[in-house]
Amino acid sequence: MTVEAILTRSEREKQSRADGYADAGRKRIGFFGYFGSGNSGNDGSLETVLSVVRARFPAVRVLCVCAEPDKVAPRLGVDCIRINWKPKSRLLQQLDTFLFHIPREIGTLVQATWRLAKLDVLIIPGTGILDDFCTGPGGMPYWLFRWILLARLMGTRVVFVSIGAGPIHHPLSRWLMKAAAGMACFRSYRDQYSLAYMRSIGFDTGIDRVYPDVAFALPEPSGASETSAEGAPVAVAVGIMYYNGWRSDDASERIYKSYLAKMRHFLSWLTEEGYPVRIIMGDGIDQSTLDSFLTAPTNQAEPSLKGQTAETLHDVMSQIATTDVVVATRYHNVVCALKLGRPVLSIGYAAKNDELMADMGLAEFCQRIETLDVDELISQFRKLVAGRKFYETRIREKTKRYREELSEQEQLLFRDYL
Repeated sequence: MTVEAILTRSEREKQSRADGYADAGRKRIGFFGYFGSGNSGNDGSLETVLSVVRARFPAVRVLCVCAEPDKVAPRLGVDCIRINWKPKSRLLQQLDTFLFHIPREIGTLVQATWRLAKLDVLIIPGTGILDDFCTGPGGMPYWLFRWILLARLMGTRVVFVSIGAGPIHHPLSRWLMKAAAGMACFRSYRDQYSLAYMRSIGFDTGIDRVYPDVAFALPEPSGASETSAEGAPVAVAVGIMYYNGWRSDDASERIYKSYLAKMRHFLSWLTEEGYPVRIIMGDGIDQSTLDSFLTAPTNQAEPSLKGQTAETLHDVMSQIATTDVVVATRYHNVVCALKLGRPVLSIGYAAKNDELMADMGLAEFCQRIETLDVDELISQFRKLVAGRKFYETRIREKTKRYREELSEQEQLLFRDYL
């Protein structure tokens, strides 16, 4: 019997067992992703899709397979387990290391099989999960493949919802992620680039769809539509990132120091020009970069820059809501700014930023972080500020359409897959 036949039979048997109690109130839905690690974009994607599922199925039973269960469980009120099972005692952890993590792998397989057998559906909610940023084949590519294969063997359906894809540089990572995606019964991507990338590496995208990033469905903070009055100084949010290349190597320190120096130059120019500046972050790992700017002012005339920790996308949006224009690096900082109708200048490290900006009609306001030109950045910024009212109107019209498209995706998922 082929693997596909085994998977099909497992799913059929699972459905047969569930027929006796498959009322909406007893839905059992799992979520998979690198949540709880400090990345507000990842966690915001989980929160968005979870809230949609709970609104439809108030008594739903939820399991979240994530990076840090102790951080996700209390905040969202869900049952959580680690992507990789971890021995509790220090002695067992040392033994696991000595045995090349074989006990951990066995523990993960046992736990995954037991918990997945109880689920109806496993959802991968948003995030750029189909790339190999800062990971090798033994990281997320393998973890994703392992959990999805086990889900299918347990007869659990798998759906990818508005996910990002590419690039995937390592050949083995590419094979693992293609195999994982191929086992899903529904796939949607957050942009045309992701769809085109999967097609370019030989993946069959014939039934796949494109819907906006799920974070566009998050609620806005109160007063978010208000901007500075005519004639008042334009307040600027500058999103920073601890970025040292796609994958840590000998060039990492050079890349990071170059980025810091260029951003200091730009921040110095902003303060000299009299713009009120707030520095924002998007991942816990950015904290050290934020602190370095706040403790070392770029301009003696401006003794300090505003900035504070952001643990969630709600925090990010609340901070952006106090500004008028945004310059950002992290993808979900760009998403939050656009969601609030703020004109954005993107300093991206992957095509996802450029794709989103182009769809918003802001393609001329993009640069890549590793080739950042500060003089060009200043020129782009001046143009963005000069036309910000025009761009605000364009952005709000587009984000309204995004919310409508996400509602269409919700209806499709609930009708056919959840």
